[in-house]
Amino acid sequence: MNQEPETLSESVEMRQIVNKTLLVAAVGLLAGACAAMAEQDWTQWRGPNRDGVIAGEAWPASLDKSTLTLNWRVELGEGYPGPIVAGERVFIVESVGKQSEAVRAFDRKSGEELWKHSWAGGMKVPFFAAKNGSWVRSTPATDGKILVVGGMQEILVGLDVATGEEKWRIDASEKLQSERPSFGFVCSPLIDGEFVYVQVGGGVAKLELSTGELVWHAGAGGDGMNDGAFSSPILAEVGGQEQLVVQGRNALQGMDPSNGEVSWSQPVKAFRGMNIVTPIRFNDGFFTTAYGGRSKFWAIEGDGKGFQVNNTWDNKLQGYMSTPVVVGNHAYMHLRNQRAACVDLESGEIAWVTDDRFGKYWSLVAQGDRLLALDERGELILFEANPKEFRVIGRREIADAETWGHLTVVDGQVFIRELTGLAAWDWEGTPNLALNR
Repeated sequence: MNQEPETLSESVEMRQIVNKTLLVAAVGLLAGACAAMAEQDWTQWRGPNRDGVIAGEAWPASLDKSTLTLNWRVELGEGYPGPIVAGERVFIVESVGKQSEAVRAFDRKSGEELWKHSWAGGMKVPFFAAKNGSWVRSTPATDGKILVVGGMQEILVGLDVATGEEKWRIDASEKLQSERPSFGFVCSPLIDGEFVYVQVGGGVAKLELSTGELVWHAGAGGDGMNDGAFSSPILAEVGGQEQLVVQGRNALQGMDPSNGEVSWSQPVKAFRGMNIVTPIRFNDGFFTTAYGGRSKFWAIEGDGKGFQVNNTWDNKLQGYMSTPVVVGNHAYMHLRNQRAACVDLESGEIAWVTDDRFGKYWSLVAQGDRLLALDERGELILFEANPKEFRVIGRREIADAETWGHLTVVDGQVFIRELTGLAAWDWEGTPNLALNR
């Protein structure tokens, strides 16, 4: 008799345990699905991993009119920032006249404007650079909740992704008592957890993402970071330690992200400090290429007590504004002389250089064994990641205007930032899974 209630109690308790287990499993599966969807977003400069490489289903094998079709297009003020995508929203930054800047949010499927937020900004770049305009340059970043936008005068704004409500604003030049950069704010913010990193104030700053409060600022007035950086920071593990890796006007540096202390620094020669390319991580070091300099690989060794930088190879290739993309052991790049090239990152050997010249700038995205390049003259080029030769799969003129903004490819959609517009293209068709097989 006394056993029955105890057995019933155990049975109820067992069912509760099973139900909790099933609930935890369901939540885990849902979280995994959400994470998978989040990985398809394009939330920052150069994509999900800040390296121009994306996963997902294989791309279609064509750029023809039956495969790549225009979904919608909206007019914008001039600008160079690339579009970013979070969930069902796409965000883009523009110059509005000569004294204002704005960011706009659109529905990624329909092109409907969801909100717009603007601030006083804008400036004139030096006369020798004016032919390329004084328009806003920095690509924004988001964690899916807060959008971080940077204007030409180093004004940084944090906005609510859903509503466009301004959460915080910081005038970095004023707060850090530094001169405003001659070419404007160029760096694209890097979000990592609760913090955001930007190259401002003649150095590097770490801010709280939720409030914009300054955590630290380092490198002001020196360390190769003066007069505004053209490059953008990345996070990487170096010698067993997490490092914030930044390319300044004159040097490549590794910094402790917790406090901004410089762990290692390597001068990198470039004409008039035009180190524009974002550092490229490969194996135990970084690949750099500079206008007026050379292509080099810097091996970084750390033993827990310090770091040593070694230049293991260099070659004559000169990059310019286009950041290369790495597939396997090779980097695919657009050069100062407007040709495309492929270089072996282990040896520095030049695999090939095209005879043909292209526009002044390419933005590059890789997926599997294919690369998609957006030429600043409004042409898309789909080609193989093939170290033996430059083999084009397809080419398509998709814009009459200049296309300096970075290409964005997300889940069957291609977003093109034209100088005065944003276009969303649907890219659908049968993928060619037999390339390079």
